[in-house]
Amino acid sequence: MTRRPAVRAADDRWLSLGEASRLLGVSAATIRRWSDAGRLSPFTTPGGHRRFSRTALERLLPADRRQRPPLTGQGLTPGRLARAYRSGERPATSNGASWLATLEPTERETFRDLGRRLAWTLVAHLDATEPEARAHQLAEATAAAAEYGRHGARLGLTMSDVVEGFLAFRRPFLAEVSLTARRRAFDANEVAGLYDDAERALDRLLVATMSGHSLAVGAARSERRRRRSTPDDAGPLEGRARS
Repeated sequence: MTRRPAVRAADDRWLSLGEASRLLGVSAATIRRWSDAGRLSPFTTPGGHRRFSRTALERLLPADRRQRPPLTGQGLTPGRLARAYRSGERPATSNGASWLATLEPTERETFRDLGRRLAWTLVAHLDATEPEARAHQLAEATAAAAEYGRHGARLGLTMSDVVEGFLAFRRPFLAEVSLTARRRAFDANEVAGLYDDAERALDRLLVATMSGHSLAVGAARSERRRRRSTPDDAGPLEGRARS
């Protein structure tokens, strides 16, 4: 008699397909699809029936809170992002697709500083709860992205180069944001909203990077044209001054 409640409690932690369907309010076919895709990790009984963790299922339910938790309070640290970027550089360099390794150390560090500034203003934008604060942080990130493009142009990098560099920043950033959200039990709506906010912001930053590069290239061309025209205009005057 004393063991029955313990067995019942253990059974309550694992739900059948139908129970999981009713808990989440979705069809059994949806539960199967999520399971097949790896979104849920059930175990299979000797009879071939799937059993789902109640705890894992409840994490998919909308949380009873007015705003999602901040990423900076959930384990997304500068050190974690830096490690993600360092690990991301190696494959890009090994297949010759990255220009970062060809730069001088000081130039490479400038790009890394811009990347760190970009990452943390973007995290601050995602964590901000007031519209004014969100807009301010996004404007700061946009300015950093534009400077990233301008600096690349000053070093003679092509548009393709700076876009490649931005995408190398984008991939690990999104991966770390998603990993933090999943580890810290954000509900499904919070994860989807966070990822959507991050992608929209990154799209804007990519446009700023490209615009910064284009404007810098255009300014450099104008300066070269001005310098080529200056000797022709100033020559006769210089000659008269010397005579």
